[in-house]
Amino acid sequence: MTAKLIVIALYAIVILLVGFMGLRRTKSSRDFLLGGGNVGAWMSAFSYGTAYFSAVLFIGFAGKIGWGFGLSGLWIALFNAIVGVYVVWVLLGWRIKQVSVKYDIGTMSEFLEKRYDSSMLKLFSAIVIFIFLIPYSAAVFMGLSYLFEISLGLPYAYVLIGMGIFTATYIVLGGYKSMAIIDTIFGIIMTVSVLLLFYFTLEKGDGMDNIVDSLRSIEPRLVSSVGPPGWWPLFALVFLTSVAPFGMPQLVQKFYAIRDRKSVKTGAVASTVFAILIGGVAYFIGSTTRVFINPDNAPQIFVSGKPNFDQLMPELLTNVIPSSLSVVILLLILSASMSTLASLVLISSSSFTRDFWKGFVRKDMPDGQITVMMRVMSAFFVLLAVLFAAVELDVIVEILGISWGALGSFFLGPFVWGLFSDKVTKAGAMISGLGGLAVCLGLYLYGMSSPEAGTIGMMTSLLLNPLTSRLIKIN
Repeated sequence: MTAKLIVIALYAIVILLVGFMGLRRTKSSRDFLLGGGNVGAWMSAFSYGTAYFSAVLFIGFAGKIGWGFGLSGLWIALFNAIVGVYVVWVLLGWRIKQVSVKYDIGTMSEFLEKRYDSSMLKLFSAIVIFIFLIPYSAAVFMGLSYLFEISLGLPYAYVLIGMGIFTATYIVLGGYKSMAIIDTIFGIIMTVSVLLLFYFTLEKGDGMDNIVDSLRSIEPRLVSSVGPPGWWPLFALVFLTSVAPFGMPQLVQKFYAIRDRKSVKTGAVASTVFAILIGGVAYFIGSTTRVFINPDNAPQIFVSGKPNFDQLMPELLTNVIPSSLSVVILLLILSASMSTLASLVLISSSSFTRDFWKGFVRKDMPDGQITVMMRVMSAFFVLLAVLFAAVELDVIVEILGISWGALGSFFLGPFVWGLFSDKVTKAGAMISGLGGLAVCLGLYLYGMSSPEAGTIGMMTSLLLNPLTSRLIKIN
C-alpha cells in the first residue's frame, strides 16, 4: 500500500513539474490552446491516442461490453483503430491543419463560424461542447475513482475530490504543449502496462485456448462473431465509437496543433498501432470477466445475480495482476484518464472563453485576459465534472454513449461536409446539427440505449446537411 502511494506520488510530481515548465512557456492564448501550432508527429500521435482511450474504456466499456458481447467486442477495437484513428488521420488530418491556417482558427466552433458565416452556429456549437463534455469528463472521473476505491481501499468520494484538485492544477498550469509532452509519457506507460496486462491475463487463464474454451462453456455465443445481444447493438457500438471521432472537438484539436504534412503521415501510422494495441487488449481483457469473476468469488459486486458493470474491471485487475505489479495498472488507468481529461477540459474552457465570451460578450478582450480566463474556466469545468460524478447517475457506458452520441450528432454533418464540400449551406449545417442532436436526445429520452440513439442521431446529421442544402438554397 505504502509503495503504491509513493509511486503514484512520484508520478504526480513529474506531471506537475512538466506543468510548471509549460506555465513559463505559455505566452499567449494560442500557446495555451494549441502549443503554438507546432507539435510534432509522435507527440501528436500519443496525444490523439491517449485522448481517445481513457478510464472509460478500461473500466466501464471493456467491462460491460466484454461481459455482454464476449470476444465479438474485438470488432469495436478493430474499427476504432482503422476508422476512428487511421481514416480520420488520413482524410482529415492535413485538411484540418490547412483550414486552421486559412481561417486563423483554433476551435471547431470558430471553423463553423468562418465556413458558414454564422455566429449562431458558433454559439450553438459552444453550448453543445460545454454541456456534453461535462458528463463525459464525469465518466472518466468515475472510472478512475472506482479503480482506486477497489485497489487501494480509499473511499470513492475522497478519490474523486483528490483527482479533481490534481487534474485542475496540472491543466491550469500547463496548456497544450505541456499536455502533449505528458501525453507522450502517458502513452509509453499505457503501452508497457497493457502488454503486462495481456501477459498476466493469459497466464491466469492458462493460455488463450483455455480462455476461449471457458467462454464457450459459459455461453457459446461469447466466442462467436456476434455476441449474445445481437448484431444491431454491436453495430451501434462500433459506429458510435469509430465514426464519432470525425466530429469530436477534443480529437480534431490535435490537428490544429500539428506541425506539418509529414507529421500527419507519421502520426497516422503511430496512432493506429497504438489504438490496435490498447483497444484490442482492453476488449479482450473485458471478455475474460466472465471467466474470472462470478458471485462466488466476488459477491460484493453482484446484486440478484447481475454484476455492477463499472466494478467488473477494477475487480478483475486486482485479481489478475500480481500485487507487486498492481501499481503498473493504476498508472495505466491514471495515464489514460489524465490525458483524456486534459483534452476535454481544454476544449471546454476554450469553447466558453474564445467562442462564447470573446465571441459574444466581450469582443475586444485582450489576449492575456483570454489566457487567464481559459485557466479559470478549466478549473471550473473540472469542478462541474466532479460534482456530476459524485451523483453517479448512471453506468459509465451510458454516460459516455450519450456524450459521444450528442457531440457526434451535432458536429458530424456540419463539420465533415463543411471540410469536403463547397455546396453545403448555412441552412444545411444548422438543420443537420440541431436535427441530429434532437433525434439523438429524443430517442434516448424515449428509452433507446445511448449507443443506439447516438448512432441514429449521427447518421441523421450526416444525411441532413447535403439534403437540406439542396432543398433550401440559403447561404
